[in-house]
Amino acid sequence: MDATSPAQSTNASQRATGSSFYTAMRILPRAQREAMFEIYSFCRRVDDIADSTAPRPQRLAELAEWRDQINALYDGQVGPKVTGLARPVREFDLSREDFLTVIDGMEMDALEDIRAPNFSTLDLYCDRVASAVGRLSVCVFGLERGTGKLLSHHLGRALQLTNILRDIDEDAAVGRLYLPREALQQAGIMTTDPATALRSPTLAQACAEVVDRARMHCAEAEKIMRRAPRRAVRAPRVMGHVYRSILDLLVARGFDAPRPPVHVSRARVVLALLRYALV
Repeated sequence: MDATSPAQSTNASQRATGSSFYTAMRILPRAQREAMFEIYSFCRRVDDIADSTAPRPQRLAELAEWRDQINALYDGQVGPKVTGLARPVREFDLSREDFLTVIDGMEMDALEDIRAPNFSTLDLYCDRVASAVGRLSVCVFGLERGTGKLLSHHLGRALQLTNILRDIDEDAAVGRLYLPREALQQAGIMTTDPATALRSPTLAQACAEVVDRARMHCAEAEKIMRRAPRRAVRAPRVMGHVYRSILDLLVARGFDAPRPPVHVSRARVVLALLRYALV
């Protein structure tokens, strides 16, 4: 497998710049940081395919090409799409299955617009698009496999559920509604049409169920990180802090329209860095 060139590492870093992910990963040693930027770049690129406006067969074909090149990479053939992943895969023993699982998640979005999935389908989606990324990441961080897998399960779901709550209007604009069907129906919302559901006066009740689940996963992730070696969980603790702050801001803002975007202040991010990075 060929080594990653300096230019490729720079491009991967640039794709992450400006995100909370970028801020959290900057505290890592260079080899870990560059590996995480390559994983992030992979996720962004396949996510961009899933979210594009290209015809669905084209999106699925592009994702299939990524799948083929990931498989070839593990068979010793480094294709142009995965050149930057060659070194991280080798140095951190990253799992082929986790990369393929991420692609599986992107295919769920590419196949059709997800609208009010049941809890089981939503949990599967969260595992594929978030927790699988966590399973790749904890290998880079140096966590023991069992602990890392459990942390990925909870923190990945906490982050993804928070993203769903944060992005409900943005998702509805492209025809998607990730709020679970059971929570919507318990709130008396029987439609799966995104725009109609978001106009419901009981939307906050449906969102509350997702908030509770996100908080539960946050709490479980925090318990795991408190027991883990501190240096191995510096970056995930920063991410967890930022996303708990986003969740708190969403709850404080409420879910009735209009729903202005929420932003974590720079000061809060700096506080998280000071609290968790200097160990």
